[in-house]
Amino acid sequence: MLDRTGNLIAQCRTQVATAGAALWMLMIAAGAGWPQAAPPPSSLGVQEPAQQAAPDRPAPQQGEPAPSSIPPAREENPGLFNELGKMFQNSLSILPTLKSPGETIDDLNARAKDAGDTLSRLAQPSSMVAGRMICPVSTNGAPDCKVGADKLCQTKGFKEGKSLNTDSAETCSAKVLIPGRARKPDDCRTDNYVTRALCQ
Repeated sequence: MLDRTGNLIAQCRTQVATAGAALWMLMIAAGAGWPQAAPPPSSLGVQEPAQQAAPDRPAPQQGEPAPSSIPPAREENPGLFNELGKMFQNSLSILPTLKSPGETIDDLNARAKDAGDTLSRLAQPSSMVAGRMICPVSTNGAPDCKVGADKLCQTKGFKEGKSLNTDSAETCSAKVLIPGRARKPDDCRTDNYVTRALCQ
């Protein structure tokens, strides 16, 4: 057991040493990099314009304070650490804002209420009933089996229903039984029936 512990400690030391060496090399490389500056204009073959003489400033009077020498604004350093800082600042603006604990609890409560409503709807007593109820023909000519399922469930004491199984049968007039008579298209019709429904 002590042998395994010693092996784990030795492996950790090796990994820490490797990480330290990598960090040390990164720091050396970052220290050796200098920001690039534009070459002087004279090296590009451009002549500098003659220096203009600064206008004479009036000497401060005895009651006035001397003008303070404000250092010029520091130029941006395009080094490695500056670029890494920009990258981290930009990545923080992409992340979504965190909610306060109160907002998080309100959100969780709203979700729990929605889940409770869904479960209560599912927990309402329902029964599957069997029977045979015709599906009336709707205005577009298709059978409306929702109405048939509702009627089947109402005959069993429920309020409404949903059709589970349907059946169809051909209903013909007595004229088709006359021997030798040719069958006409309006002699028979197909009726649809709800045979099983889920009632609530």
